[in-house]
Amino acid sequence: MGRVPADAEVEPGTLLVAAPTMVDPNFRRTVVFVIDHRQEGTLGVVLNRPSDVAVHDVLPNWGGHVAEPQAVFVGGPVEKKTALCLAALRTGETAASVPGVIAVRGPVALVDLDTDPEVLVPKVRGVRVFAGYAGWDSGQLAGEIEREDWVIVPALPSDILASPNGDLWSQVLRRQGVPLALLATHPGDLQRN
Repeated sequence: MGRVPADAEVEPGTLLVAAPTMVDPNFRRTVVFVIDHRQEGTLGVVLNRPSDVAVHDVLPNWGGHVAEPQAVFVGGPVEKKTALCLAALRTGETAASVPGVIAVRGPVALVDLDTDPEVLVPKVRGVRVFAGYAGWDSGQLAGEIEREDWVIVPALPSDILASPNGDLWSQVLRRQGVPLALLATHPGDLQRN
């Protein structure tokens, strides 16, 4: 019998929460929403890294329709000039009934940015735009999970629209219960402990 791969629990709609020991500056204290996960690799976006760039400056049609702080979020270190957009659909809406979106999981969908925002906005609770994404080749994420770089937890639809004023990393860990909740108290800098 083969062993279960370390990334067996990863699926679209799960979160990868950086372990406190994560040293890669691209992912330190990040929460990554998984959009796609298959044998060939994994794609997600970092939810808690707003940039200083206003969505209006790069996607004028969408600027007034995105969740506060109406900034482009840094989705990850891969293809930083690529824009991805996630939406949380309103209760009663499904990706199949909303034009211009592709289902990810539950009420969370990937938005085609060529869609007219005026058509989409009444059907969503909010949208967020990301520049770049986090990507892993086949087996790469499993190796990082084995090294305990990531904690895999379920996402809430509200996570994709979370305010950057709150500490999403700590909030997600806290709601997991003990022992994972204890990681939320980990100081960012051990020298400051």
